[in-house]
Amino acid sequence: MDGYHAWMLIAASLVLLMTAPGLALFYGGMSRSKSVLNMMMMSFGALGIVGVIYVLWGWNMSYGDSYPDANGAVGKEIGQFFANPFHNFGISDLDPANYIFVAFQLTFAVITAALISGAIADRVKFSAWMAFVPIWVTLSYFPMAHMVWGGGFLSHSADGLSAMIFGTIGEGADKVAEIAPIDYAGGTVVHINAGIAGLILALVVGRRLGFGKTPMKPHNLPLTMIGAGLLWFGWFGFNVGSIVFASDDPTEMYNQFVSETGLVWLNTTVATCAAMLGWLLLEKIRDGKATSLGAASGIVAGLVAITPACGALSPVGSIILGLVAGMACAMAVGLKYRFGFDDSLDVIGVHLVGGLVGTVGIGFLATTGGLFYGDGAKVLVVQIVVALFAMIWSAIATLIVALIIKAAIGWRIDEEAEVEGIDFVEHGESGYDLAGTSAARRSSILTKDTVSEGVSA
Repeated sequence: MDGYHAWMLIAASLVLLMTAPGLALFYGGMSRSKSVLNMMMMSFGALGIVGVIYVLWGWNMSYGDSYPDANGAVGKEIGQFFANPFHNFGISDLDPANYIFVAFQLTFAVITAALISGAIADRVKFSAWMAFVPIWVTLSYFPMAHMVWGGGFLSHSADGLSAMIFGTIGEGADKVAEIAPIDYAGGTVVHINAGIAGLILALVVGRRLGFGKTPMKPHNLPLTMIGAGLLWFGWFGFNVGSIVFASDDPTEMYNQFVSETGLVWLNTTVATCAAMLGWLLLEKIRDGKATSLGAASGIVAGLVAITPACGALSPVGSIILGLVAGMACAMAVGLKYRFGFDDSLDVIGVHLVGGLVGTVGIGFLATTGGLFYGDGAKVLVVQIVVALFAMIWSAIATLIVALIIKAAIGWRIDEEAEVEGIDFVEHGESGYDLAGTSAARRSSILTKDTVSEGVSA
């Protein structure tokens, strides 16, 4: 399977591309001109922090009980919620053959944290964000990854949530839940998790000055559309790279790889196309215009929805799921005005709602176990219950971290700084300093003098 390992390195690189520069450009274009650099820095900051701590303890918390170290020992699972973070700290004794999987999963943790930043644009201290990220992934992302993908409470485990509802099959080591929850590439772990976290932070941090009164339109839609295109491109690594082999037999592995990866690629593509069209259609009917922002947002909505379902649906089912997701998310992004929470860049409307549509939609549209295929409602029930549990876990974990940060250092920049623009206040730079009037200023380490940068330097 040398070709498989080469593909997984490419897939990991594609998912990394989704955060930097894909998500950074997508969010940066959607923000206001005085906030574009800060918005992009939040993605890059998440990349830096999560990339380091994932190797130190993130991998161990997520999968340390499944992959033995050089001595054949594995980390102890704690209550089916996460594995011992201190066993094999820094993956120092991990078999190097598993480094590819570590790399791939690292990029998932990175983008999940970065996605949250869109809910709190324009108004949060960069230091507060950088303090939030490592604690949040430790309390929410790593446990969720273990519960869903690491054989924990939300997996097919014989001691898991699904087994509690519908029982088990098999005996001994082969005993598993009768109905296995389905999350191919991150509907719960990534999107519902990030969406709920965005909602909690939006409520704790509060609204931007002038929210609902002052227009806060995207300042650079070409950046957003480029970012959406890069996200779509990288998402093939995200979904297609998430294949899990059912057998160790080389022939069976090859056959599964050839058939399943083609299905996942196709489903990812057609669902995204349908979601974009659904969003644009709703916009045209509701507002009279089909917008570029709607196209970019529809693309992301479709990608989010198909993520958990891409290996379980037919291409036609994926088109239906994408269409529903595009229209549902297009309606959901307006809820922030009705209920008064400031989800700045629609993390909740796209990622939470899209993640729920995809996760629950599996129960209707899955070719094996789906309600519409005459297989009853068991899969649907499991998908709903798993989604609810994921929402509750993420909400509690996020609230704890958000309140700690608020009490320790505070979340908000001051009002004057928010009006002036967070880019210059937090980073000493301007994204569009064409005339050199607000050039970044940096203290020289050697001379302690202030050096101007920009056109007038």
